Amino acid sequence: MLAAGFPHDLTPTLSPMHADDIPAVMAVEADSFPTPWSAETYANELDNRYASYWVVRPGTRGNHDDVPPILAYAGLWLLGDEAHITTIATHPAWRRRHLGEWLLLRLLGVARAAGADAVTLEVRVGNTGAIALYRKLDFEVVGRRKNYYRDTGEDARLLTFFALQHPAVWRRIEARLIALETV
Repeated sequence: MLAAGFPHDLTPTLSPMHADDIPAVMAVEADSFPTPWSAETYANELDNRYASYWVVRPGTRGNHDDVPPILAYAGLWLLGDEAHITTIATHPAWRRRHLGEWLLLRLLGVARAAGADAVTLEVRVGNTGAIALYRKLDFEVVGRRKNYYRDTGEDARLLTFFALQHPAVWRRIEARLIALETV
């Protein structure tokens, strides 16, 4: 059984997603979403000039023989001073270890470096765990999309992170990253 907490022993790293990552991403995708995206969708997104997709890899496998090649992944579209998170998921065996939070914070850094000041996303209204994470990181509920998810007809909450370029806001993000990486 895995110990709780951030997997420091794996020294996770963030790197751009490549086409050869798609099979490992698809394995996580299938375990994460009721209607997974296709491999073709990911291949198309990797060619999208507005898209930026990232994977979390284990830097070392430590004493764990069962560590997958991709621990988590996420993507966003960079649209001027706004970014839109298109997907984010963590391998089921590595959830509740703060990897999703770490990845989301890193993704905010990608958006900030690209000049975005606001980051939006949609989340299923029933995904209380994800909503709690987004709220913890100061995403604000700004709307609701009725029947957004075609597979279930479930509504989506629209959330936005504001003022990403503001120095005080960025210091809070950096402090949370440091706390995750050093505790």
